[in-house]
Amino acid sequence: MSLSTRIARSFGRSFESYDQAATPQLRIAENLAERLSRAGAPTRFAKGFEFGCGTGALTRALGARFAFDALCLNDLTMQAATTAQSVGAGFIAGDIRAIDWPERPDLIASSSVLQWIEAPETLIQRLAKALNKAGWLALSGFGPAQFQELSRLGCPPQAPGLRDAQAMRDALAALPDITVFDCAQTQQTLWFDTPRDALRHLRETGVNAAASRTWGKRDLHDFSARYIRRFGQNGRVPLSYHPVWLIAQKRA
Repeated sequence: MSLSTRIARSFGRSFESYDQAATPQLRIAENLAERLSRAGAPTRFAKGFEFGCGTGALTRALGARFAFDALCLNDLTMQAATTAQSVGAGFIAGDIRAIDWPERPDLIASSSVLQWIEAPETLIQRLAKALNKAGWLALSGFGPAQFQELSRLGCPPQAPGLRDAQAMRDALAALPDITVFDCAQTQQTLWFDTPRDALRHLRETGVNAAASRTWGKRDLHDFSARYIRRFGQNGRVPLSYHPVWLIAQKRA
């Protein structure tokens, strides 16, 4: 089974629980839209394109700050078509690397998606080249410290596109007509009562960080004990997020 198929199935199963569980992703989407506004983007775009729209966290954040003459959304799962319907947007299902994109959009945006893309640098370059003149790019993903606790316990995220801010900036360095206004990263920590609660959070957001493992009762008990022993503080355990974002514009 391909990675994109596994991702589509995982997020499809968690579609109904995503918004309630994915508080970091919701904050990241708000941050990305706000930073786009602060960078000087116009309040109205002729044509917008968002890929990996999911349940609409970024769609709503953008809609609160910008207007669109035309908006097209994309996602791996057809369930996300409801997100497009809710805002009167067009919808294209499929892998962003394989579908036909709208021609010359004035904004291409995506939040918490790039980590699932193999060689995200190549995609970032394609996106920048596809922009209309004076068009904007607003992207976020996650960096190498994402879920670092799980990695240290031998369960690294099954995400091939974890990149830091410098790698995202470097992806556009060879394009002389692109100006990067904002490219940075931060770290956030969620705290849970038990390791099982942390794993439940991952499942409810469609992020199965241990997808390559089969869990038995003994495995889960051992994992929980090691998690608490190594990272537990005051009766709780942490889970690290490493959001990374990029705001850029194509010259007119």
